[in-house]
Amino acid sequence: MNFMKNSIFNRKDGGDDGRMEPEKGNQVLAVWGSPGCGKTTVAVKLAAYLAQQKKDVALLLCDMNTPMLPCICPPGDLEEEHSLGSILAASHVSESLVRHNCITHKRFRHLAIIGMRKGENEYTYPPYERTQAEELLEALRNIAPYVVIDCGSSIANDILSAIALLKSDAVLRMVNCDLKSISYLSSQLPLLKESRWDAEKQYRVASNVYPNEASGHMEQVLGSVAFQIPHSGEVASQTLEGNLFKELGLKDSRAFRKSLESIAKEVFGC
Repeated sequence: MNFMKNSIFNRKDGGDDGRMEPEKGNQVLAVWGSPGCGKTTVAVKLAAYLAQQKKDVALLLCDMNTPMLPCICPPGDLEEEHSLGSILAASHVSESLVRHNCITHKRFRHLAIIGMRKGENEYTYPPYERTQAEELLEALRNIAPYVVIDCGSSIANDILSAIALLKSDAVLRMVNCDLKSISYLSSQLPLLKESRWDAEKQYRVASNVYPNEASGHMEQVLGSVAFQIPHSGEVASQTLEGNLFKELGLKDSRAFRKSLESIAKEVFGC
């Protein structure tokens, strides 16, 4: 890794030698939603999109029960083998500790990833407290101008995801167009009822929308939404393959790509 100018990112291009702040002032985006709504897919694709635009971005995968690192890309695509658990197990989370445990992708030098490794779970490491979660997020703010967080769905015992939702600048609240998805989020939202849970920073997102799901039906089920992310067969195949960093090239993915671009522009201004 390259630690030039207090960054984990390798800066070799002549015109790419400065800290690029988000134009909208939003630096940290949390992606949250009901189980199976595509949180990880959207978080990974959004982080990859920013990296392709030569924006330095950190991707934090919060799930400690189902490690997502083995699900997003082949192991051979990753340069490092570090773990989120090693960060949260520390009595104090420093920037140097976070940098050391970042994982780099061979094809995306503007991207750093933090997550649990295959075979690990929340009991692999000592329990952590709110302090470590807050210190991790603060360190990421100092390390990367753009941070995308893939939160776990259930936040009752997931301290890191809950803190990410409270401390982020913006939240994508994703939901499938069905009553089960709505019911799940309704059961979780009361857990976040404190003054720092700002409803104004949330974007409601209809996820995996099929062509036959008319907008009138969606509004009846979900209410108004800021973004619609359409279903893509190619994205679904990449999810099954565990290769979400793979380029999208098929026609049925155009609308999906445009939705990601719209989110990046609205949230980060890029």
